Amino acid sequence: MTREEKANVIKDLTTRLADSPTIYLADISGLNAIQTTDLRRACFKANVQLSVVKNTLLSKAMEASEKEFGELSDVLKGSTSLMFSEVGNAPAKLIKNFRKKAKKPLLKGAFVEETIYIGDENLDRLVDIKSKDEMIGEIIGLLQSPAKNVISGLKASGGKLAGILKTLSEREN
Repeated sequence: MTREEKANVIKDLTTRLADSPTIYLADISGLNAIQTTDLRRACFKANVQLSVVKNTLLSKAMEASEKEFGELSDVLKGSTSLMFSEVGNAPAKLIKNFRKKAKKPLLKGAFVEETIYIGDENLDRLVDIKSKDEMIGEIIGLLQSPAKNVISGLKASGGKLAGILKTLSEREN
């Protein structure tokens, strides 16, 4: 690879790192061709972009990026695959489901919404991260709950109140 090609790859990686809120680093070495194809298909279905990169080029792209990747560059050893996603937990769910059939991919590290996770032991924690849409749904549900209680209370007591007022008005006549 020429210097110009390397510079273009670094520039492309830097742009992709800047544009993606969720970046996972995984080790997929040891997967055979069929398993790799299955992983790529699963990534496509989950809207996760998968690419294999050279560690030195990724390290230079991380340094050039405006984001702070901290210790994430320390895991750039051996085979490294990048997973880009708009949803924070999508790659983690994909890895966990794929590992039901194979021992890999292993999570090296992740950058999710400005937070860095290092090591495969964080996979379950990353699976449990709620997406933006899930959080909005929960907040709406929580906000609607008190309003529903107030409305149902008013309806129930409104009927009672109307009944009491009617009874009182009939007594006075």
